[in-house]
Amino acid sequence: MEREAKITELLRPTIAALDCQLWGIEYVTQARHAILRIFIDKEGGVDIEDCERVSRQVSAVLDVEDPVGTAYTLEVSSPGMDRQLFQFEQFKDFVGSLVKIRLRSNYEGRRNFKGRLAGVENDEIILQQDGEEYLFPYELLDKAQIVPEFK
Repeated sequence: MEREAKITELLRPTIAALDCQLWGIEYVTQARHAILRIFIDKEGGVDIEDCERVSRQVSAVLDVEDPVGTAYTLEVSSPGMDRQLFQFEQFKDFVGSLVKIRLRSNYEGRRNFKGRLAGVENDEIILQQDGEEYLFPYELLDKAQIVPEFK
């Protein structure tokens, strides 16, 4: 997680200068291959041209600064409808949404929960699932993702 935080701080000003918001960063390694995924957002949504512009600028910054230190593939995209929530502040904008949460360790014998994001208080996420309400300290979350709903 430290690598992602370092890259986030490095790239945030560059992405903001391109009129986009850095939504989150994901660094994934699979065998000998690594992928650096950068998710961007902006008012009105992200299009392919935004991704191309950000990719070019970010690539130049990463080439000079080399915060990864190994070979990787760079991907720039929108967070999408099923967006992952990377920071505590992002949860506030999605209160009322259906979310999937995976915890770092078991809580009541399980790690995976899916329910309605009922709110955020202090450093806790409030999740309603099957008539129960759960309070999870943010630091216990491994991953959280919006579940799109179609009516």
